[in-house]
Amino acid sequence: MAYAAAIFDLDGTLLDTLDDLTSSVNVALGAHGLPPRPRREIRSFLGNGMVRLVHLSVPDGTDAALEAAVLKDFMAHYAEHAAERTAPYPGVVSLLSTLADKGVRCGLVSNKGDFAVQSLVATYFPGLFDACVGEREGVRRKPAPDTVLRVMDELGVAASQTVYVGDSEVDLETARNVGCACIAVSWGFRDRDLLVRQGATIIVDTTEELAGAILL
Repeated sequence: MAYAAAIFDLDGTLLDTLDDLTSSVNVALGAHGLPPRPRREIRSFLGNGMVRLVHLSVPDGTDAALEAAVLKDFMAHYAEHAAERTAPYPGVVSLLSTLADKGVRCGLVSNKGDFAVQSLVATYFPGLFDACVGEREGVRRKPAPDTVLRVMDELGVAASQTVYVGDSEVDLETARNVGCACIAVSWGFRDRDLLVRQGATIIVDTTEELAGAILL
């Protein structure tokens, strides 16, 4: 076994959350008379946390107070509607179960708010993760290494024993900052050519390929 631990991104890697995120963003925008964003734009905005998502979704030049109000409404709506159309990508639950059976410790690190991370993991992946961390006040989010290092510490593993799995340029940079291996998945919120341009050296197309790359 090559890796003692696998640490995963959430949105676009394990869960397809795009429809629920798009809905919550547009409900919040509409509540303040702002134009909606199409799904494809929301997809491109994801990866850097909820504050950044809302900042990119409001029109350029939006007043800071209005943007803050949109963010508050988005988070309130998403807290209530995060699991309506969200679902694991095919094969993900079986992958996590296989890794556990093989003795690989599994962690999760997301730039999504920690309240949503804990709720979604409890809903879709109960008992399958040894440590989960979302965005928290006072802790730098990805691509800073802080949250991944915290999970590695909880799992009791070193960077040389760890592989980070994600779907975006943020995840690739995070792994570089941590100093651990990285596997990119092609089914998420970024296209393969972007991942290649951002330096991805291992890209998998299925969960079966991902299991093979982790377990070697």
